[in-house]
Amino acid sequence: MIPWVQLASARASDGDQELRLKRRGAEFSIMLGTNELMNSRLSGSEEALARLSCERIAGRKQPEILIGGLGMGFTLRAALASLGDDAAITVAELVPEVVAWARGPMAEIFGGCLDDPRVTIREVDVGRVIRSNLWDVILLDVDNGPEGIVYKGNDALYSVDGLAAARAALKPAGVLAVWSQGPDSGFTRRLKQAGFTVEEVNTRARGKRGARHVIWIATNGSQR
Repeated sequence: MIPWVQLASARASDGDQELRLKRRGAEFSIMLGTNELMNSRLSGSEEALARLSCERIAGRKQPEILIGGLGMGFTLRAALASLGDDAAITVAELVPEVVAWARGPMAEIFGGCLDDPRVTIREVDVGRVIRSNLWDVILLDVDNGPEGIVYKGNDALYSVDGLAAARAALKPAGVLAVWSQGPDSGFTRRLKQAGFTVEEVNTRARGKRGARHVIWIATNGSQR
């Protein structure tokens, strides 16, 4: 068995916990304590987050997409594959080291997608970026979902007020999509309280195998 080797570490967003980037052969892992936040072999649900959302805006001219959380780039690459050359994708990542890892040790996984002319990377809290524009799609893959373990500041994103702010930042019939490690009936209720039409999708971490994850597809049906 090839052993894991730690390549780098960074302070998590709250400053109290440590993120660790590890490698075993061609496999990468980002850990928080004993919790594995992401693994380069398990990309299915993050890819579905982008693919399912982009399907709902197919045919729009010059769509503007916001991705909260860079991670290992699975959601970003799936969005790029789903969208045309006229799309603009902004990625908000709060931990600068994660961006550095994407350009350094994990560059082979990212395959140059950060240099795609459609992509803008902002090292800032996605909550601030949400309010800076009107978006066709907002994709949130920060922390482990609505019940965060990395950064308690993310809780504001998933509150009724935070969801209402996201809805206000969407263009008519825009989509807010949220990834989660598991189900959360309270979050479904909050989405509906914020005025969204909600679809809850169960998906797998690796094709038809692996852990079961949840994606909420919340549509803003208002015609402002």
